[in-house]
Amino acid sequence: MDWNRPELEKRDANYARLSPVSFLSRAARFFGSRIAVIDRERQFTYREFDARCRRLASALSKAGVGPGDTVAVVAANVLAHLEVHYAVPMLGAVLNPINIRLDAPTIAFTLEHGEAKVILVDSEFHGAVGPALEQVSQPLLVIDIADEETGDMPRLGEIEYEDFLLTGDPDFTGPGPGDEWDPICLLYTSGTTGNPKGAVNPHRGAYLNALSNAVTFGLDHESRYLWTLPMFHCSGWTYTWSVTAAAGTHICLRRVEPERIFNLIDRHHVTHMCGAPILLNMLAHAPEDVKRPLPLKTNVMTGGAAPPSAVIRNMEALGFEVLHAYGTTESFGPSTYCAYPDDWSALDEDERFSLMARQGVAMVAIEDMIVANPDTLVPVPRDGETIGEIMLRGNTLMRGYLKNPSATEEAFAGGYYRSGDLAVWHPDGYIEVKDRSKDIIISGGENISSLEVEEVLYRHPDIMEAAVVARPHEKWGESPCAFVTLKPGAEALSGDDVIAYCRENMAHYKAPRWVVFGPLPKTSTGKIQKFALRDRARDEEL
Repeated sequence: MDWNRPELEKRDANYARLSPVSFLSRAARFFGSRIAVIDRERQFTYREFDARCRRLASALSKAGVGPGDTVAVVAANVLAHLEVHYAVPMLGAVLNPINIRLDAPTIAFTLEHGEAKVILVDSEFHGAVGPALEQVSQPLLVIDIADEETGDMPRLGEIEYEDFLLTGDPDFTGPGPGDEWDPICLLYTSGTTGNPKGAVNPHRGAYLNALSNAVTFGLDHESRYLWTLPMFHCSGWTYTWSVTAAAGTHICLRRVEPERIFNLIDRHHVTHMCGAPILLNMLAHAPEDVKRPLPLKTNVMTGGAAPPSAVIRNMEALGFEVLHAYGTTESFGPSTYCAYPDDWSALDEDERFSLMARQGVAMVAIEDMIVANPDTLVPVPRDGETIGEIMLRGNTLMRGYLKNPSATEEAFAGGYYRSGDLAVWHPDGYIEVKDRSKDIIISGGENISSLEVEEVLYRHPDIMEAAVVARPHEKWGESPCAFVTLKPGAEALSGDDVIAYCRENMAHYKAPRWVVFGPLPKTSTGKIQKFALRDRARDEEL
């Protein structure tokens, strides 16, 4: 049978290019009176939100932005940051959300490398963006984002955001992508050495991952999503579009502070939020006068780093329900999640929380996920012991790294995306990350998972944060070195106390030989910068 017949061809009635921009037009049409966004004291219905995004797209079009052009944004989780996630793709242009904690040279590199034509700048971050713009060779249209919280910061650009919107048409209809494989976002990885790599993610991947998130996290039109996860981080793991797909409510949050979070949860009856384990730790250890009883169950998706079981336990005690996910910038955020079978509820708490800390199974939009030998690509046994590399395949993965063909080929070698994360595969099909390939500690020929040691440290009643890295050792080659932060008001601990605790709870050879107390260096997304700790462990007298 020939299925390529004229009567079976694609046509406008049965084929549309997949793009998450369509979620907004649908929400405006069918749920126009629902509250789409809350930003401090301002509220906008989906009809109003749609009109604002169209105004922005129109204004950008008048300023010369068209298909394939890059529009950068450096902003907190404010209304404007959410709106660019719709307005820029409406034009078939490419959005480049930039990490707000980057220094000026890195921002300048990002703007140059991505060939940005426009940049929207939150006044709070003028201090880094201003010097960056001086280092960029191409001319950029600079649009300032200001509100009452940023004070009277001097302007960098020619026009303020709300004034820029007034130049646009609320009924504007942009061309959108020419193809669903066209790029929607340029997302730079947080490199630890050298310049970051620019992952190019297509409309198709954004659409599918957004729907996958909505299904996995249980979003619907009653959902109220608090923006505790940075929007610049994988476009907020695509929740910038997921919440709109469900016609839920976005609640913006400029500063991620426990008091603000608890107040907003109480005020708006927040149902969903996301964040790295550092967010969970911050809430669990907030001062007692800041914590509030939750008005209803608040679901928290966490990822970016493996949450110790103790952190999940602490959050559940506050009334939060934690869902652990795993993903990368290259996969547009969440790719696996720790699905919660009914029979886990009958387990004792220690076992249950331990199971919940695993990375779980593939999300619905991921075609395939395996844990395999990185040299042979043969899947490891599902024995919960054999370590391999997590590899992903599917429609939510990036197209590749911009202007970096060698890194792209390396990432996709063997027909899978090579994550660099080491894991075991359990008999029930759930994966469990053991370490980054560069973070594994090899002591006397034995592999030691830094995450396994950290898991024990987090169970200590006086330890709030912990990170373990390798330190050179004359006899063993290298041995674990622990960096810890104590809980507020905790009794003083010695390094010997911590080492003794670890030896009581794990094999002696896995226990740290050195312990360093103090705050831990972190990225803007809450990941502990282990490369900085490795440098300290290697170079400093401890």
